[in-house]
Amino acid sequence: MGTDSAALSPAATAHSQASPPASRRRGPFPNSDTMLYSALKLIHLLAVILWVGGMLFAHCFLRPAAAQLEPPQRLRLMAAVLGPFLNAVLAAIVLILATGAVMIGQEAAQAARSGGAFFMPRAWTVMATGGLVMTAIYAYIRAALYPRLRAAVAASEWPRGGQAMAGIRRWVGVNLALGLLIVAAVFLL
Repeated sequence: MGTDSAALSPAATAHSQASPPASRRRGPFPNSDTMLYSALKLIHLLAVILWVGGMLFAHCFLRPAAAQLEPPQRLRLMAAVLGPFLNAVLAAIVLILATGAVMIGQEAAQAARSGGAFFMPRAWTVMATGGLVMTAIYAYIRAALYPRLRAAVAASEWPRGGQAMAGIRRWVGVNLALGLLIVAAVFLL
């Protein structure tokens, strides 16, 4: 009466495996499902590196160096750097969400094909939930705080620009901590 767990996909057994199941591979060369999964995972990981690595650089290296400048120069610099960075992060978020959804969908489909039920591994749940929280924080920075910084710099209102920059710094710090915790959780769970 027992179920042969070897016939179920990793998602069906709630096993968090880093690569597609061996049942998708035939012979010494990966098949198209395996290649697609690997390509999606690479894009996903590179987008995460861009986002989290960019926050680490800005928060731990650029910001302290920029603190040596007078407020007008510092705020102009940070506004000029943050614009393109926020655009790149938006592209990264789209890639992260799209590739993550497709990879989860592939595993759910594999579970269904093998007759099993799909149970998302705990590490994936932590990653998806944390990523959505990080995305909400990013949206707040981009939609509320960054426009305030840009407007203050354009109007040469340095105290107001400093307030906006302080808010951006605080939320980038929160997002950076969340991103690092998510990466750690994915590898440790």
